[in-house]
Order: sequence, then structure tokens, then C-alpha cells
Amino acid sequence: MALVINDRVKETSTTIGTGNFTLAGVSQGFESFASGIGVGNTTYYAIVQAGSNNFEVGLGTLSATSTLQRTTPISSSNSDNLVSFTAGDKDVFCTIPATKTISPVMDPTTYVVTHNSTISEDQTMDSGVLAGPITVTATQTITGTLVII
Repeated sequence: MALVINDRVKETSTTIGTGNFTLAGVSQGFESFASGIGVGNTTYYAIVQAGSNNFEVGLGTLSATSTLQRTTPISSSNSDNLVSFTAGDKDVFCTIPATKTISPVMDPTTYVVTHNSTISEDQTMDSGVLAGPITVTATQTITGTLVII
């Protein structure tokens, strides 16, 4: 079981409620979750309901060929909780949530360390970026996401 992110993975669904989503078929020009993500793997997904403001972005697991388990909502039209979708067509697709990416315009701070640097102080970081070569001579505790380039 791995986290898999793939381009052009999109299916439709008519599932209602807050439970698992039954994927009803691949959208034209895209590939299915089963072929693009693989059964048993997790992925970031988005669900958008046609004709409404309902949406959800989260982390889910493809538990069967056509079943997406909505494990962890990240953002949604329901105050970032699972959305209780109503009757109607929905698009379900693979995505990368904004909170899981690094801004290409990020300015250096104490949590962004660039080439030929030494971290010599003990510190705790929520998240950060290390672009090497970096020398670490102290204890670093990371409570969020650390990207090493």
C-alpha cells in the first residue's frame, strides 16, 4: 500500500452520503482509479458535484476496483469535513491538495535552508525545505512535512 498520485485519473459517481464512493466509470480521455492508482493504494482525491457548490478534497484508499474509501478530508464545502453528497452526478479525480505542495515563490526563512548551510541549533519545525548540500549537527524535530531537495 503506497501513496500514488497520477495524472488524468477521473471517474464519475452518483454516490450519496458520507460513506465510501462507488466509482461508476472512467471519464472520456482519462484513466480509471484502478489502472492509475491501483487497488489497495492511497491517493489524494477531489469530488465535485455538478450543479452545486459541494466539493471535497481528501486522502482516500482505493479498496476495490470501483470503491474509494474517503479516509481523511482536507478541505470541503462542509467546513473541511466529509460532505454528505446528495443525488446527482459527481466527478471524482486524483489531485494534489494545495496544503501538500511547496510554493515556488517561498522566501527563505529559518525553516527554509539552502545550499552550503549548516544547521547547528536544536529546533522544532512544523515543516520545511532543505536544498542541499546541508550539514545538520544538532537535533531537528519535524512535526509536519520536510522536503529534502
